[in-house]
Order: sequence, then structure tokens, then C-alpha cells
Amino acid sequence: MAKIKQTYNAEDIEILEDLAPILHRPGMYTDPVNPNHALVEALDNASDEGLAGFASQITVSLFEDGSAAVEDDGRGIPVDLHPQKKVPAVQVIFTTLHSGGKFRKTDADAAYRIAGGLHGVGVCVTNALASRLEVEVKRDGARHRIVFANNGKLEQALTRIGAVAARETGTWLRFWPDPRYFDSPRIVAAELAALMRAKAMLLPGVKFTLRVEKGAQFEETTWHFPEGIAGYFNSAIAALDPVAAPFVGERYVTADAGTENFAEGEGALWAIAWVADGDPVAESYVNMIPTRHGGTHSAGLREGVYSAIRNFIDHHAMGQRGLKLVPEDVWSRASYVLSVKMLDPQFKGQVKSELISRDAVKLVAQMVRDPFELWLSQHVDEGRRIAELVIRQALARTRAAQRVERRKASGVAVLPGKLTDCASDDPERNELFIVEGDSAGGSAKQARDKEFQAVLPLKGKPKNTWQDDPDTLYANKEIEAIALAIGVDHHKAGGEPDLRGLRYNRIIILADADVDGSHIQVLLLALFFRHFPQLIVRGHVYVAQPPLYRIDVPAIGKSRPARKLYALDEQELDSMQTKLADEGLREGAWAVSRFKGLGEMSPEQLWETTLNPDTRRMLQVRRDEDGAADEGTFNMMMGRENAQQRRDWMETYGNLVDADIS
Repeated sequence: MAKIKQTYNAEDIEILEDLAPILHRPGMYTDPVNPNHALVEALDNASDEGLAGFASQITVSLFEDGSAAVEDDGRGIPVDLHPQKKVPAVQVIFTTLHSGGKFRKTDADAAYRIAGGLHGVGVCVTNALASRLEVEVKRDGARHRIVFANNGKLEQALTRIGAVAARETGTWLRFWPDPRYFDSPRIVAAELAALMRAKAMLLPGVKFTLRVEKGAQFEETTWHFPEGIAGYFNSAIAALDPVAAPFVGERYVTADAGTENFAEGEGALWAIAWVADGDPVAESYVNMIPTRHGGTHSAGLREGVYSAIRNFIDHHAMGQRGLKLVPEDVWSRASYVLSVKMLDPQFKGQVKSELISRDAVKLVAQMVRDPFELWLSQHVDEGRRIAELVIRQALARTRAAQRVERRKASGVAVLPGKLTDCASDDPERNELFIVEGDSAGGSAKQARDKEFQAVLPLKGKPKNTWQDDPDTLYANKEIEAIALAIGVDHHKAGGEPDLRGLRYNRIIILADADVDGSHIQVLLLALFFRHFPQLIVRGHVYVAQPPLYRIDVPAIGKSRPARKLYALDEQELDSMQTKLADEGLREGAWAVSRFKGLGEMSPEQLWETTLNPDTRRMLQVRRDEDGAADEGTFNMMMGRENAQQRRDWMETYGNLVDADIS
């Protein structure tokens, strides 16, 4: 093992400046599989010009040498000197992290109001991960050129290279991906084509063209959907034979019909249909950014549609006695395309594949519910066909649940007294929260959805069972309660465990967002990894992520209502506060409060942040392929005889651990 330096002084503190953070950890900023995401950052900027109403033509060219170019006829990136940096604005945008014109979206004279760009990071990634990048800008009657090389270093300063017509504007960018930063240096044309086709649907006024160089010629494909989402969706589901005509609509907050929760311009555009067979279409976008993993906006669509269909079934007396509809009955056969516009969306990671903005649930549900109820009342025959399909799905789910064997003794389920169980008999849907302490358990019991969420509070920290003999495992009442609640015995060596009695599809560890809570998580994970390993292998074990901080943000005039934000940790808190300052709020205008524990949260806060499947953050527990590496780590950390090994590890790597020890 390499010796660690014994002293720790100011000279040991490194500052990563300019584009260095991207080069140091490229995986935090882009998808390292191939350069597609780096190219899409430039494409998104061009699309934002189309969204703002200034671009009508966007062209992407893929060259045989592996480079790619993006061109638009928008306003052109500004080329005048930046007032603070004293260099051309185009140079700032490509070399300075967190720079751009998309922060102050609430200002009346903002350059962008709704945009995919959020953090001023995007094209800095493109530049940093390029061996060469060239930019040409047409504006103010001139053509300007700037060149970067060797991962973002300025090679040719901004130069005027010619004249253009007074009204001719736009930006052209070409970059050569640096193969050192990608598993494959080639751009995947098929993925890019699918994205551009979708963007053409979302921007009916813009033509998107993809040019692929082959030999001495370019093969061109152009997408343009003047009819917008309706034409796009009809072609996407043509082979699926929907049971009723698609429901297509859009709704946005307006100045004369605003709400206290959302700003002018926010809202949604959607198309949805139900199919009896085949793989449903499911596409979602936020400010034209594709969210492949969905997120809170998709959850809002599900909530609004579920509410409308349930009301339709009740109004027309189509329900059956004892049959309870759940959202999955409505959603499992639904095909949809959803496009949401939000002022300040929050994504999971820079790649933006999943929306995590909690208020998106309420926004989309509010936009969709009333129009869909009106549509159903105007199209009763279509509504009945949809409702009949939904009821068939509910009956099939109920029959499947009735066939599931449940652990019983003398005909009565053996359950621990401290367990507050759920009403549903469907293990596939049910969830168990293993909660730290009676106080937090009480809050969780009030906050939960009683239909499918159960709560098992633990008294104090659970026992370290890593080296316990399986035959003595249940001598500890807390461990016995866990086994009884989940309905599965500990796994015995040399045989396949019997999981038929599993009562919950998700077993969720819910502990405070502090060091003690982390210790409880580790102790429970050690229990599952050692004595119930197949629950982890089959994806049944999760760790909830409750927030540590709440931020109360005041209203910003009439353009942005008051809101509450939640941060998981100190790092996310700092990021949120930086963003609030970028929005124009003065420091100290917002209030930050720290949760001392789950028991301090109100049931409403605990539901919104940690229990609600649509807005919570949760990590699924995984292990390496054969579990050997993970077992070695647990042995070192949990074994009674390994105290010195733990001490050596902490002395070597302790400074790398991001822990809240306040």
C-alpha cells in the first residue's frame, strides 16, 4: 500500500479552474459511452433558439472523420465583450463553467424564458472533450470565427472573417471528439436521428436536417411536423391499433389565468392513447430535453389521467363491487408523448435523463385533469372503451394477487405487533418501510399511503449480525420482527431460498439523513447481504433518501410564486443557493432550515419528500456480480477482529469520505 503524506497544509488544496473539472471527472458531466451527449449539448442550444422563436432551420452534419457540426439560423451567440471577463461573450460561453443567458428567466427582458439549458455547463462539456472545436457566428452584418484546440484551449481568438446581410444571423459549430474520453469515439447516427425527429415534433415551426457524409456525398434526412404532436403521435402508434381515438391537448399558465403555484408560460403538451396489445409508446420531454427515464412530469400525467378516468367510471357506474382501481391499471396499457415547459426544472444528473422537480407532478396533473375529463364527457363511446380496458387490467391484477401464497400459521398471517401493515394483498405493489425509531415511525405511519405502504419501526440501532450464526439470528427481537414482516426466512447455505412468502416487492430502509442514520443503514444492509442475499440480488431492497435541508423561497414579483425546496445534503444545498442567487434573489432572502430527524418532519413533508413514489428519491441496493468484492468490504468494516484494518483504511481514505458530522 502506498504511503500517505503525513502533513496536510494549504499547499495541498487544489483549485480546478476553467474546464479542468470536466476533464478531471468527465463522467459527471456527460455520458462516456460515446460523444452523442456532447453533440446534443450543442443541438440543445440551437433548439432553444427555435423554442424562443428565432430559429427556423437546424442542421446537424456528421463527417467521416468523426467530427460533427451543428448549424442554426437563430440570433447568433453574442460576440461583444463581456463586461466582467473583458473577452468576447462567445469565448466566455465555451470556456467558463456556469456562464450563459438562461439563468434569469423571471426577468421581463430575459434572453430566454423557457429553455433546456440550466446550469451554463453544456457546451463547455462539448469544448472540453474535443480535440478541436470551431465556431462561426453571423450577426450584426458580419461573420466571426473562434477556434479552440486540445480540450478547450483558445487557438484562434475571435476574428471577423467576412460580411453578411444585415438580417442574416446564426451559429455554426464543428467539433472533433477526443477519443480519450469516450468508450467509442463514433457518434451513433440512429440515436441522433430519433432525437431530431422528436425535436421536430416539439417545434412545428422548425425544420431539422441530419446530413451524414458517405464518400464524397451527404445523405440527408429532414423532419418537419407542421401539425406538431398529433401527426407525430399518430405515426408512432399506427401499428398498435388503439382502442379509442388519441387524446391530444396542451395547456399553459397565462397572465390572465395564472395560479399561485406556477409561472406564466409553464405547462404541458400531450398525446395519449390506450392499446390492448403490443409495446406501448412512452416518450417524455422537458423544455425539449428527452427524459428517457421519465420522472415527476410523467408521474403528473399519470395522476391527472388516473383521476379523470376514475371519475368517468364512477359517473357512468361502470365499476364492479369490491374492485379497487389503482394507477397502474390505467397506465399499463397507455401510450403517450408528453412535453413539459418549466422555468426551472431539476434533473437527475447533467445528462438530464430523469426529471426530479417535485412541483412537476402538480403542474402536469393540474394541466391535464380538467381537459381530459371534458374530453371524456364529449367522447363517451371512446371513454367507455378506455374504461373497459382499464377494468380488465384491474381484474387481471386482482386475480394474480389472489394466487400469491402468503406466509400463514393456523390460517392467520404471523406478523409482528409493531408492524403497521397496508390494506393491499398484492405483494408486487406493496412496500415496507423499515424506520429508525418510534418518533419517525409515527410520522411515517401518518404520512404513508395506507393502501400499499407498511411501516415497521425499530427500537434503537439494529444488531450487527454480520458474524452471527444463522441459528441464533432470531434471538434478537428486532431481527425476528423484520423476518416476520417480510414473510421470508433467512437463507440457508446450500439451497435455493423460498421467496414465495415475500409480502413486499420493495423493502425500504428509511433512516435520518445524518451519520447515525447512515450507520443504521449499514447495519441493516449487512443483515440483508449476509442473511437474505437473494432479496438484494432480485432487486427488492432500497434505501430512501430523505432531505437534510428545507429552503423557503419567497415570491419573485408576479412571475415566480413562493416555493419550498429540499436538499439532500450540504453540496446540494450550496448548488440550490447558487441557483437562487443566479435567479436574482439577494443573499438572505430565503430561509434555510435543517431537519434534525425524520420525526421532526410533518407527515405532509415526509410524504412529499420521501414516501410519495412520484416525488421521492430512492436508491436500489445492488451488489457486484458474485458478491465477493462487497463481502470483502463488509468483512473489513463489520468484522469484530478487523479493528486495525478499519483504522488503517480510515487513516488512508477517511479524507475522501463526504460525511455530515455536525
